[in-house]
Amino acid sequence: MGCFGFLKFMMFAFNGIIFLAGAAILGVGIWVKVDSGSILSFLGMIDDAPKELSQVLDVGYLLIAVGALLVIIGFLGCCGAVKESKCMLLLFFIIILLVFIAEVAGAVIILVYRPLAEKLFDKFGTSAVASIKKDYGKNSDITGLWDTTMSTLKCCGIYNSSNFMDSPYYVENNNQYPPPCCPDNRPCNQTVIDNFTAIPGCFAKITQLIDNNMVAIIAVALGIAVLELCAMTVSMVLYCKIDSKTA
Repeated sequence: MGCFGFLKFMMFAFNGIIFLAGAAILGVGIWVKVDSGSILSFLGMIDDAPKELSQVLDVGYLLIAVGALLVIIGFLGCCGAVKESKCMLLLFFIIILLVFIAEVAGAVIILVYRPLAEKLFDKFGTSAVASIKKDYGKNSDITGLWDTTMSTLKCCGIYNSSNFMDSPYYVENNNQYPPPCCPDNRPCNQTVIDNFTAIPGCFAKITQLIDNNMVAIIAVALGIAVLELCAMTVSMVLYCKIDSKTA
């Protein structure tokens, strides 16, 4: 097997794995959105479980988007290598390049323009607080999303429990805060909050989680970037080899 044949095989094998992984993720995403009842049953959730738990199924949209992108990339890579299609290899290269550029741009914004990123996060936090005060307890989707987030991260609001003051839930429940903000996971009032160790806000929790896993995040990001560079290099080598063979 020559160099060209080896590169074709590696391109096919690597993208075959990507295609299968994408198809699996896409299938799970469609299953989550189409047959949510079975998913809840599969996860062992009883019929009278809080309806907010079903909000985790919204991740199906993300799974469908990621799965579809991986399927397209895997298909173009596999078929481009096997059929020696310059068009498919070029499309594969362009898609990987666009993803790589987006990742680099995101990294630059976070690392170089950190003050700008912090301002964007602050604006997001302000908008999230406004959303809580307006919709928490009234909009079932917003309420369920926040309950799931707070229960999972063991946090309360964006910054603290005061974010829920004047919200529909707070007003309709005699000035009480939601269970995730209270001891024993039951609604409580300001007196209980004042005499209880404050539960951190979700913004602080997420920031701490990122800081604690920064090394792992950077390692994974660099690994993905290296794989993308290798994939683009191999696709261009095959593209040029096919061009030289047909010349």
